[in-house]
Amino acid sequence: MGLLLLYMIILLLDIFYFSSGIIYNKGDMEKHFACHSQGFPQKTEIIKLYLSSDDLKVECFFRSESELTSKEYLGVFTSGGLAPSLGIMNSTYTGIFHFNLTLFSDQVYWLINIPRENITKNTDIAAVEEWLVRITLQHGLNIYTTEGTLLDNVREPILQWDLGTVMTEIDITSVYPYVVDLKVAKCPCANDVALLGFILNATYNGIYIGLSFSGFWNYNDTMWYNLTDTIYSQVGEEHTDLSVVDMVLTNHFLVILTSLGLFVSGDLRYPSSSVLTVDYIKGKLWYNERCFANREHFEVDYVTITFERNRTLSESSSCFYTKEPFTQWLPCLPHILKGMKSIPSIVVTFLVDQEHSAGIYLFSNQKITTASVSVLKDNKPGLKPKFPLFIFPSSFSSPVGMVFHPRSHFLYAYGNQIWLSIDGGNTFELLADFHDDIIKNTYHSFYTSDITFVSQSGNVYLTKAGLRRYSKIGSVSDNIFTLYYDHMGFIHKLTPDHFEADGSLRAFGNSKSIFGQAPDMGFEAALAPQYITLKEMIFYAYVPANEPPESIYAKKFSNIHLGKMIHSRKTGTAYIRKVLQHNTPEGFLSSVIAEVIDPFGIEEANTSSCLFSSLSVSELGNVSYKLTLQPQNPGINSSFQDLDIEKTVVIPGYSSFLITNILDAKNALAIATMPERILSNITFQKDSWFLYNLGHRNGRIWTIYAKPCNYWFQHDDSLSLNVLKYIDLGKSHTLKVKVIPNTKGVRTLEIPLLKVIVGNANLLEVKVEGSFDDTDSYLMKISGASKALRQGSTSLGLVVWGASTQCSVTTIVPTLKNSCSYLKSMHHIPSKVIPLEDWISGIHKDSQGFNMIKTLPVNYRPPSNMGIAIPLTDNFYHVDPSKPIPRNLFPKSKRSGKFKQCANMSTREECNCTNDQKFSHAVAFSDCREKVPRFKFPVTQYPVSLEIYSEDGHIPVETPYLVTVTEVNRRENWKLKHSVPENVKKLKNYLESRLNAPVYNPLGLNLSIKGSELFHFRVSVVPGVTFCNLVEEFQIYVDEVPLPFPGHALIAVAAAVVLGGLIFMTFIFQIRNIHPADICQKFMRRHKVNISNATVSWLIDEN
Repeated sequence: MGLLLLYMIILLLDIFYFSSGIIYNKGDMEKHFACHSQGFPQKTEIIKLYLSSDDLKVECFFRSESELTSKEYLGVFTSGGLAPSLGIMNSTYTGIFHFNLTLFSDQVYWLINIPRENITKNTDIAAVEEWLVRITLQHGLNIYTTEGTLLDNVREPILQWDLGTVMTEIDITSVYPYVVDLKVAKCPCANDVALLGFILNATYNGIYIGLSFSGFWNYNDTMWYNLTDTIYSQVGEEHTDLSVVDMVLTNHFLVILTSLGLFVSGDLRYPSSSVLTVDYIKGKLWYNERCFANREHFEVDYVTITFERNRTLSESSSCFYTKEPFTQWLPCLPHILKGMKSIPSIVVTFLVDQEHSAGIYLFSNQKITTASVSVLKDNKPGLKPKFPLFIFPSSFSSPVGMVFHPRSHFLYAYGNQIWLSIDGGNTFELLADFHDDIIKNTYHSFYTSDITFVSQSGNVYLTKAGLRRYSKIGSVSDNIFTLYYDHMGFIHKLTPDHFEADGSLRAFGNSKSIFGQAPDMGFEAALAPQYITLKEMIFYAYVPANEPPESIYAKKFSNIHLGKMIHSRKTGTAYIRKVLQHNTPEGFLSSVIAEVIDPFGIEEANTSSCLFSSLSVSELGNVSYKLTLQPQNPGINSSFQDLDIEKTVVIPGYSSFLITNILDAKNALAIATMPERILSNITFQKDSWFLYNLGHRNGRIWTIYAKPCNYWFQHDDSLSLNVLKYIDLGKSHTLKVKVIPNTKGVRTLEIPLLKVIVGNANLLEVKVEGSFDDTDSYLMKISGASKALRQGSTSLGLVVWGASTQCSVTTIVPTLKNSCSYLKSMHHIPSKVIPLEDWISGIHKDSQGFNMIKTLPVNYRPPSNMGIAIPLTDNFYHVDPSKPIPRNLFPKSKRSGKFKQCANMSTREECNCTNDQKFSHAVAFSDCREKVPRFKFPVTQYPVSLEIYSEDGHIPVETPYLVTVTEVNRRENWKLKHSVPENVKKLKNYLESRLNAPVYNPLGLNLSIKGSELFHFRVSVVPGVTFCNLVEEFQIYVDEVPLPFPGHALIAVAAAVVLGGLIFMTFIFQIRNIHPADICQKFMRRHKVNISNATVSWLIDEN
């Protein structure tokens, strides 16, 4: 118990340190929590949660590496008022949920139950972004953070599709011997959902595909399907040699290139038949991976297929492309280009850049490789190039392909070299040169911005999106394999019979343990150090004069060494800041400028006896210099030895000399690193010159490895790393990030640490402000403003240009959409708020006892201008198809009125009205609407208060937003009152002439109603001031209304006629001297006498 108490004290002391927010790259992520969804047992150390149609139930355990059990930790944390919080986030959504603080007896885990509608209310099949989950011990404090994923199994399209016949383990095992390669296709929005296809040799037929929804962490979790019968049903079973060739999974379609043709599934969101386009030529599919969750009208998937050219294929027939739904395939080259006279080239790749609405070509022939960009018009490439043709150097002789990093504008062309373009293909910059080795495949992670290149020799290289440096991280010896990044950025090696992944979060962001030990990136050459200052050196790489030209590159520094660390086997490390290529001085064709981290060890006199002597330097020819020893003490043997070859003489303030040959015991040949800093025939006394050994003659004693992560990254805008923000017309959004140097022993340069690269600078106005704080952290504020009416999206690349590839986060790629957010809507704010429970009961009385809720009659229709009994609207309210329709006597009423949700239903239960639909003001759900707000007649000066809801909060609707107001049932007897500022009058008049409808200022808008029963209003924001279609509807039921016209008039006329008649009769009686009272008395007396006589007669008759 004492240990637990100490543990809690340390935890509380660290709260202020942890509370600074999520900071990336601070160190290895650790797995403090083990969590799983109920019904989905945890099979990996990585948290994988799944959202079904039921509530999300999550159980979490605390991992303990000490003798304390999870239950003991649970009790201590709970008694201290600490319980985990679960953050669910993606690029547009963040939700925080808290685990129960109260524990049940013998409970060894935390439990949380989240209703599905609290995460998402949608259940339709659609491309939906997979969520990341972040579990911390206490919300707001970065304590024991553990990350995982949450996948919506209900909505993911490919999971609802019937791929084919399910295969057993025995069935799929029998296919292994015939597999020659593998292809992976992953869902653009949920990278944990992926397909693995087998490429077979000619001795076996079939289409065999594995489906995983957990990121291929466990081989046994993969469902295998046989699609052979589906393909043969299209082409006929007489064909043979059927196999997968390539495969692409887009947002809504599965495209499989087989050896017998191209198979395109139907839309994965709907039941549909499949389409097969037959072609018997081997090819390759190309796809620009982008997630189209909450899809905009300008977002569409494109797929390209390129064929290997032969004598039967023309240049224009080697490449075709199509857009969703992938039924019409068009040549990549415009028609006019077919007849152009030029050097024959093949289209290596054709990609559609959706940010710029352009098509990018990579051409190649035996002489040159070029890149060209054409503007898309009506989804077809134009004839005129957008930019001048970019010609790659002749050294880029074996291009293989071109690929966009997912959801970004970073474009990579690869082959025997790798080139990076950040401006849509206008220019390219050399990233890496592999000479005789060729990059065959690339693999990408959107979450961590990892890009892995695999060469034909099996070497594996890693870079980060937009980063101008890369590293070699190992090699793969398997003959048949492919790589795959899951949603969290962990890399997996997939083979036909097993999967391998680095489950340790130590490798988060740069998983490479599956590729073996980190390789030494040094090369077989001697280095000559040259001091510039005490903390800065230049290392020259020596190339002997007799080195064959074809192998010179192997003895030079290259781009791979930028940002790496030089280590001496003795002592000393230096950080490479810059790589230089040059032709002079002779023998040194490359060098690096490095900052000294730890001083390099010098040779001792007991191992190099020449150090006991003074040294004189004399020029010997144009290149070489002779070093001569001048002994200081005749009793001490001082001489050059063969072991001194490739050692460097370093003289402070002068050039260094690399010893290349020993002439005799007192003389040696050397070459100078800086010939201009040499004074002829000068002698340097003993202990004023030093000897460094960075040679390789007797085994290389220097190495180059990647630098440990040197920057921390803090994203202040959102819990999600790569956010998507909508910017409406005339609005702006600001992102804030911080780069914190973690460079022990390395000075921080007073230059911006972060580079911002805008994908489409013509779409938004982007401004950047950066500054250093007192702790040398670099703060940057990026603001994007919408200034154009053109809708579209652009990615921003925020690259820590000096970061090591060892960092998990060096690049974030936020996306800015010049469009309307799917979360943005307009709402009417009622003058009096009625609680939900009162709406359900149907009773909410005001201070005077008036019920403010009206339950509408069944199958109700509001009155028309022709009267209450003659409704003419098509809208029914509170529909029950089993009940009669009131007010349906007149022919016009019979011809109008249509059920919507209840069409073709026999009872109200069959209408399937949800609670949201029953309380919705939208006319689309009028069939379900049962209760509406009720007001007394007359309604005067009712405030029409409107607010805009968005992810940024609530704001009132005011100018420049102007609105139109209509009554959806075409009723009259209502009037609006508003005030129009002088600066808005011209705009109002202009819009009224264009819209042919009154336009109102929403601020201070008042409504008066003189009619009865239900009024249903629709308020719409005029176009041109927002990208959103902002529409709101509200209803008012006017009750306790006086008799409608002509009821009042008829009663008044009748009363006047009766009263006038009485006065006229009185006047006539007076002038005729008629007394009605006397007449009545006489009549009464006569009537009484008659009754008496009748009584006497009756009595006589009885007797």
